[in-house]
Amino acid sequence: MSEPVYIIGIDLGTTNSVVAYTEANITKGETSDIKILKIPQLTGPGTVEKREILPSFILMHEKNDAMDESLNLPWDNETHYVVGEHARGRGAEIPGRLISSSKSWLCNTMIDRNKPVLPWGGEDKQPKLSPVEASAAILRHIRDAWNNIIAGDDEKLLIQNQEIFLTVPASFDAVARELTVKAAGLAGLSNVTLLEEPQAAFYAWIESSGNQWRDSIKEGDLVLVCDIGGGTSDFSLINVSDNDGELLLERIAVGDHLLVGGDNMDLALAYSVSRQMAEKGTKLDSWQMRGLWHSCRKAKENVLSDPKKKNYPVTILGRGSSLIGGTIKTELSMNDVQQLILDGFFPQCEITAEPITNQKTGLKEIGLSYEADPAITHHLAAFLGRHKIDGESNRLPNAILFNGGVMKPEPVRKRIKEVLLSWAGYGSSSSIKEIDTKDFDLSVARGAVYYGLARRGDGIRIRSGLGQSYYIGIAASMPAVPGMPAPTRALCVAPFGMEEGAKAKLENQEFIIVVGEPVKFDFLGSSLRPEDSLGTVVDDWEDEINEINEIATIETTLDGDYGSVIPVNLEIDITEVGTLELWCVAREDDRRWKLEFNVREKENFGPS
Repeated sequence: MSEPVYIIGIDLGTTNSVVAYTEANITKGETSDIKILKIPQLTGPGTVEKREILPSFILMHEKNDAMDESLNLPWDNETHYVVGEHARGRGAEIPGRLISSSKSWLCNTMIDRNKPVLPWGGEDKQPKLSPVEASAAILRHIRDAWNNIIAGDDEKLLIQNQEIFLTVPASFDAVARELTVKAAGLAGLSNVTLLEEPQAAFYAWIESSGNQWRDSIKEGDLVLVCDIGGGTSDFSLINVSDNDGELLLERIAVGDHLLVGGDNMDLALAYSVSRQMAEKGTKLDSWQMRGLWHSCRKAKENVLSDPKKKNYPVTILGRGSSLIGGTIKTELSMNDVQQLILDGFFPQCEITAEPITNQKTGLKEIGLSYEADPAITHHLAAFLGRHKIDGESNRLPNAILFNGGVMKPEPVRKRIKEVLLSWAGYGSSSSIKEIDTKDFDLSVARGAVYYGLARRGDGIRIRSGLGQSYYIGIAASMPAVPGMPAPTRALCVAPFGMEEGAKAKLENQEFIIVVGEPVKFDFLGSSLRPEDSLGTVVDDWEDEINEINEIATIETTLDGDYGSVIPVNLEIDITEVGTLELWCVAREDDRRWKLEFNVREKENFGPS
């Protein structure tokens, strides 16, 4: 492949997707000009407009839609779905054909993410996509838009020939990251590097600040990146230290993958509206509730973006012929929005708070694994309480960078700062400064481009690595006991913070592999054991106190004579796309077998 002309950052968001770009070969010392791609998309039947944001919604066609020329795009008139603004708007009226939150479905271990299951709950006779295909559909729209606007007939400018940085939640495990790479591949984007979203947001701030970023933070600062978007909440901590007179930025902690965000808030508003309507004698069915959910999202955004607006109308499609105009009309008030969101999702709490866990019901619907406790401040307290910095218990951040659409309203940011300040008596911080964010929607894509420049030596790098420690299960060598399987120990093969692109060897530890017949390998992970080093062996890892969870089980047959037992050493490679590769190297003849986090056709994953 020829040298890329552009560096491209793609924020494949749960609710919105954004693309930023700049020229790859700028003169040393020149300031890069990072631009946002205005993406053509249907905003209504027969209307194509260019917008900086592509809503991450997919509306599946019915059979008669396939011949509807009003749904054609400049580059395509044959797809069986619509992506973007029209999909989001029309989908609120026909939710059974709308795919949303496909990014969140990528990390759902309860389903086969390669099987067509979306729209979840949609009619079986309607066409469906797998979570991987749905993510690929959004990326394919981005690919075609770029090639139509930027590349034209110039093959060198095609997006698949550029250097692409695709962002993912910091808390995505290795399987979800690999599925993201697979989705990119299905969209024809094979040259991608993954970047964590909170880091990208921080890079965007550095880029927008120029040389003045050092005036905002100093040695000893602990920066909380609070990224709350449509579907997820992501927390990261970045430590600022001194390295021979230069400020050193190091990502030192990553939170769990929390499925709580704007979607939850929209649903809470929808239930509030439905209760008010029920009190007036109008009861909504499940179909109407799904439509109301999407309508409340639009109402929430309008109310919170304009403090002068006291109310916003909400329209719901009716199901009976007796309804005038076939619709039900109500409204959402500013007071309702602020009370539900601030008090429900960002309540005041102690720093010792833990997320509330409900008693598990014997039977539960399969779906997205939303958090039992929607109080984001509870999760934030637990995150800060779990990650002790330099041996200090509950050292509090003294600076905060907000990101994500939920963070746009000033009252939400103010509440989070108030909660952090109320915890100050438990830590060393007495104040917290908000690091200025230029744009909550576009920052991640812009930051991904800046990261690409920094990798080329034209920018500041944040030291970072794996967001958790990874292990592989090894069977203990001990006498067999009737009725009891041999215990499995957890071998740390990639410690927390191991850098992308790093390689390592376990030269002083030997193991045995079986080739030529079916075997299985259990990959494990923990975000709460950053002290484990390469080669650490954890006995009784399944005990809750060890805080190690199953991530994936790989079943395979390694090449070789049936049943042969071969002594091996282990080599570890963390690729640039964040994939863990584990190589088993034969001690005698250097034969090599590779294991990685591949997704099986029939998944058998435990909790992540």
